[in-house]
Amino acid sequence: MNVQQKNKEKGFTIIEVVLVLAIAGLIFLMVFIALPALQRSQRDTQRRDDVSKFVSQLSSYATNNRGKVPANATDLSTFKSSYLKWKSDDSGEFNDPTTGNGYNINYGIGQPSATGDINYAAGATCDGETMKSSTNAREAAVVVRLEGSGYFCTTNK
Repeated sequence: MNVQQKNKEKGFTIIEVVLVLAIAGLIFLMVFIALPALQRSQRDTQRRDDVSKFVSQLSSYATNNRGKVPANATDLSTFKSSYLKWKSDDSGEFNDPTTGNGYNINYGIGQPSATGDINYAAGATCDGETMKSSTNAREAAVVVRLEGSGYFCTTNK
């Protein structure tokens, strides 16, 4: 009879199994909540890197054009295709990380209206996350909208 009682005591109770499943469920829930935020952060980091690449190529453009930056939409179009490897058919290398399509690069002072848009303006500088006019025609500002929150703006130096 002692042997039968020992066999009945082996194994897990239903409460122990439910408790383990509940803990596993909480862990999975935390992972699924944190994962989208992590992905959004990675895409925003890529956007910041792309804007830095934009400004770096802007310096190359200025070096090849006696210190001048693209001063109008036509110059910007030449800059996009020649320096950024941006293509209107989205087959270039300068693409938004969310869609995989080429960034929509606009000329003019202002904030981009959507992620995947970049605003560029000659004769502008950054004031935090926003562009403002500058008296120096050789300065240019580039701003991109971030998914997480806010904007990333940088000025060529």
